[in-house]
Amino acid sequence: MKRIVSLVLAALMIAAAFALVGCNKADNTTLRIAALKGPTGMGIAPLMNKETYANYDITIGSDPSAVTSSFIAGEYDIACVPVNVAAVLYNKLEGDVVMLAINTLGVMYVLESGEEINSMADLSGKTLYATGQGSTPEFVLNYLLEKNGLTDVTVEYKAEHSELATLMADGSVTLGMLPEPNVTATMAKNDSLRVALDLTAEWNKVSDTKLVQGVIIARRSFVNEHKNAIKQFMDNYGKAVELVNTASDEACQMIVDAGILPAAPIAKAAIPRCNIVFITGDEMKASASALYEVFFAAEPKSVGGKLPAEDLYY
Repeated sequence: MKRIVSLVLAALMIAAAFALVGCNKADNTTLRIAALKGPTGMGIAPLMNKETYANYDITIGSDPSAVTSSFIAGEYDIACVPVNVAAVLYNKLEGDVVMLAINTLGVMYVLESGEEINSMADLSGKTLYATGQGSTPEFVLNYLLEKNGLTDVTVEYKAEHSELATLMADGSVTLGMLPEPNVTATMAKNDSLRVALDLTAEWNKVSDTKLVQGVIIARRSFVNEHKNAIKQFMDNYGKAVELVNTASDEACQMIVDAGILPAAPIAKAAIPRCNIVFITGDEMKASASALYEVFFAAEPKSVGGKLPAEDLYY
């Protein structure tokens, strides 16, 4: 009898071991990932090492609308996008979008060649050049202008950060709103520029919500089909963010190698102002949903016409 019991227990243990291996089986599916130049790209840079992450096919773009179109077309499984784009895509794709994490908080700054701008009120009557029309930067700026009662600020949008950065670097534009790391790179080329306004600080003066700017999204259908691959990606991304935020020489060189920034010293200087994070779960949901309430109240189309349901959040 004892021998029979022992054999049965051994069989059960073997079966359990095989079941555990099956549950934890690695998913080597290729993950097609898009990120934008800037902090979202900086956070993902360590994962672009093909020797270590052979199944990550990562594309770095500069145009949010192009990344959005490609995601809709099914060319990417995962994308790092502005926070409002996540809600727009959720509505457009009828819920086939999951927010995996917040990867960037506020990174926008107003640069000035001069000493006139020291508060939001000082923008009154001025022309401010900016980027990000139709995306988070525009909605954040509009919200701040409204909350500060500013109706006479002319905003001229440029298509890409690099275009405005070039104009500010050569002195053609003397008042502009740019995100990091463009801020650091531009100031390095024109020593007459200074950070006049930190829009995250200005946001905190008029809002109780966190200024979320970038998030990681994935196709719900892909997440459901490749749960282990998504879990592994999340683990790897979290470690990548930790590495980048050390601003170590290794991390800065990865950012340069990814084609996101031209030089490691610029990356090292920019990282502290880039607010690169990895926020998941309840904190992600609370922060993003509160921000969507603000955006929706100001401009419903900014989040795709209606607030996303709770199943947006992973």
